[in-house]
Amino acid sequence: MLEGVMDFDVPVPWSPEAYYLVQRPSFTLDPFFHAGLYYVQDPSAMVVGWVFRHMLEKGCAHSRVLDLCAAPGGKTTDISASLGRYGEPYLLVANELVHQRALALSDNVARWGDPNVVVTNSDPVDFKGLGSFFDIVVADVPCSGEGMFRKSENARNMWSEDNVNLCARRQRRIIADVWDSLKEGGVLIYSTCTLNETENDENVRWIRDELGGLLIDLDFPFEGPRRTEFGLLMVPGEVRGEGQYVAALVKGSSLNKTESEDVYVPEFQFFDKNDEIYALPLHVASDMPLLGKRLKVLNAGVHAFTVKGKNRIPYADLALCPILQDDDFPDVALSRQDALRFLHKDAIRLSAEAPEGYLTVSYEGYKLGFVKNLGNRANNLHPAARRIMMNIE
Repeated sequence: MLEGVMDFDVPVPWSPEAYYLVQRPSFTLDPFFHAGLYYVQDPSAMVVGWVFRHMLEKGCAHSRVLDLCAAPGGKTTDISASLGRYGEPYLLVANELVHQRALALSDNVARWGDPNVVVTNSDPVDFKGLGSFFDIVVADVPCSGEGMFRKSENARNMWSEDNVNLCARRQRRIIADVWDSLKEGGVLIYSTCTLNETENDENVRWIRDELGGLLIDLDFPFEGPRRTEFGLLMVPGEVRGEGQYVAALVKGSSLNKTESEDVYVPEFQFFDKNDEIYALPLHVASDMPLLGKRLKVLNAGVHAFTVKGKNRIPYADLALCPILQDDDFPDVALSRQDALRFLHKDAIRLSAEAPEGYLTVSYEGYKLGFVKNLGNRANNLHPAARRIMMNIE
């Protein structure tokens, strides 16, 4: 699907596993997108992921990470992929205050298939109750959106000096609310998609002076972004992307370093919540009593099964997660058109050789979900809320 639409010869410099698009296809009609093979976001926004990886390279502790304003999930998937490379146990809490946006975030996280992610729908002030919990907090805070002026008429129409000042005050409240949940020696990565100093450097100065954050030199090695007094600024026209600002501060006087781990082999614990069975890595499960008490948890780990009577019906998220082994369920390969029909939640007909019972269906080797093959027909178990709504023919 992506052949001819990505410039594979030109990776995003600060995100070497990301590539620029030469045109925008319909990702909705790409089965690989639904299988969680990739996520699409603006290249300027990916500079936050570079800063996160830069902190990991400095040895920053990272067993518990918060993506505070996470919807729709671009930075969450980037952080998840970065953490997964280190082969150590971690918990990533992806939070979004606005409920509808949090539901979209939850779906995108499910497609990504990382069982170490917990999705929450909480106000930043709720994180005070966790105490000193997180090693890293990524706060891509709501802003006046000047970095989106080039592509968003609404962002241009909404702009005013009063709104800039309102956003700056809101951003300070958000950071003050979440500051207590950051461990001593932990890192705050502060970012916006706006360009003015009021919401960017001036707020970082406030975090330094009022909350006691120590600025971190990002030592950014690539051309394009402007170096501001405290951070990096991506300006449309100067970089190949929209506007983004990012800075980083450590809480206290020195960085809390991670301890080396032995080879990590994940173990899972299963929980039954109102006849819905979830699989959580043990290190995530151990934190759930506190998280569940203080935060509104939408999803945790992997939604694996639904219980109906004596039956355990596999849920779509299980097919998208590495916890599922190739021999757990028989698999049926689909053509591209049948894959789209499955994702459209249409009835699909399997070959006579397909075994009866619960099966995974896949496209070019990548699993998409489950069906129940009854022989004469196959029940499509793709979640109705995720079905492709547009015409697939």
